[in-house]
Amino acid sequence: MSRAGSHAPTRVLPDRFEGDPRLSTTPLRKPPLAEASFLREWLRQPLKVGAVSPSSKALAERMASYVPLPGEDGVILELGPGTGVVTRALLKRGVEADRLLCLEYAPEFCALLRSLFPAVHILRGDAYRPGADLDAWLDGRPLAAVVSSLPLMARPEDERSAALGAYLDRLPVGAPFVQFTYSPALPVRPERVEAKVEVSPWVKLNIPPARVLVYRRGCPKLAGTIG
Repeated sequence: MSRAGSHAPTRVLPDRFEGDPRLSTTPLRKPPLAEASFLREWLRQPLKVGAVSPSSKALAERMASYVPLPGEDGVILELGPGTGVVTRALLKRGVEADRLLCLEYAPEFCALLRSLFPAVHILRGDAYRPGADLDAWLDGRPLAAVVSSLPLMARPEDERSAALGAYLDRLPVGAPFVQFTYSPALPVRPERVEAKVEVSPWVKLNIPPARVLVYRRGCPKLAGTIG
């Protein structure tokens, strides 16, 4: 028992404990809006979103590299743009915003895309079943390319073949349908859609690693691996 008038030494606690982030008083960084939207949508509909994280910049730029150069005619149609990683890569490549149409199913992603890219056209719809809404929007404008981030392997083979075939039907001869996949197997065998397919090397900077596939009709010389 201490004597009257005496005081135990005061111990001052530091603001943070070095080396142990659990004890830091520094506020945690909030996830960016796009990442938060992606996570919420994945938790609600994992099979429709398909991936556990948005595509990497490296994968997005690889996909965009197969799109016709700026100045060419036709609409660039992006399927399943999600949080806009590939959209941003397409714009960076030089695709004019007025030529770019994003077809997205999830309302939250549609709202996010409109806020991020106000000059890009956003159409809500089921990208696995292109039909009257898409054709009405195009109103006779030709497609120049389709760039897809749809999780095709999450659907039955007949369904994914039908979707790919429907887009190839709308594309001019030789125009690309660009798709990425995590799978070693092709999501659609080219003979099922009367097309040829080119396969890129693995994009190892993506998590998980992915490859880019380019389907075309009417180009018999375009087959094999692309760099």
